[in-house]
Amino acid sequence: MNAESNGFHRGQTVAFNPAETTQKFMRKGELTRAAILDVALDLASRDGLEGLTIGLLADRMNMSKSGVFAHFGSREDLQIEVLKLYHQQFEQEVFYPSMKEPRGLPRLQGMFSRWIKRVTVEIASGCIYISGAAEYDDRPGAIREELVGMVLAWQDALFRCVQQAGEMDHLRAGTDPQQMVFEMYGLILALHHDARFIKRPGSVERAFAGFERLLQSYQNPGMPVAELSSMAQPQ
Repeated sequence: MNAESNGFHRGQTVAFNPAETTQKFMRKGELTRAAILDVALDLASRDGLEGLTIGLLADRMNMSKSGVFAHFGSREDLQIEVLKLYHQQFEQEVFYPSMKEPRGLPRLQGMFSRWIKRVTVEIASGCIYISGAAEYDDRPGAIREELVGMVLAWQDALFRCVQQAGEMDHLRAGTDPQQMVFEMYGLILALHHDARFIKRPGSVERAFAGFERLLQSYQNPGMPVAELSSMAQPQ
């Protein structure tokens, strides 16, 4: 073998390291897989998870179908990985930053504000949690189970946050956390419907107004209004 053809220079001793070579191939494979998932998430946001096909993805990636399949065992595996990526991004943008807010209403307000911010970005593409619910509401299987688990995890996080706000006397005694989470979720669904489907101007402002009214209906009467209004909104 001519060493120069492989980029080696004469007189230079090069030790072959199988482990290093394997790691390079693994890194390249991981990068390719990540790139495929990014494009797949973009397609799924636009066309739905059921609109995601290996052929369409291969065309967008300028790859063969077998090349895409090499990174995922099946179309269903690909769809589930797309869901996991979406959930991971949702956590990074909405959940984890909100955990840095003080417990109680400041954290709950942070969660809702960041949630609305993400929905406003998704107006042009679509929220996979919402579109996925329409696609898989009556379609049993692994994808539905994965999606339901993610939505329930987010609702549980909201539930715990409302519970903490009640324990800190930010909310009136007897507040039902599940009812409050239900009403918050309803505001987000209405926002997504009016902003994306009807394209009604002012939908975001109405969602915020609805949340403020919701807080006022649940807040502890003994809590000064000034304290509520001083709770900073996330940047």
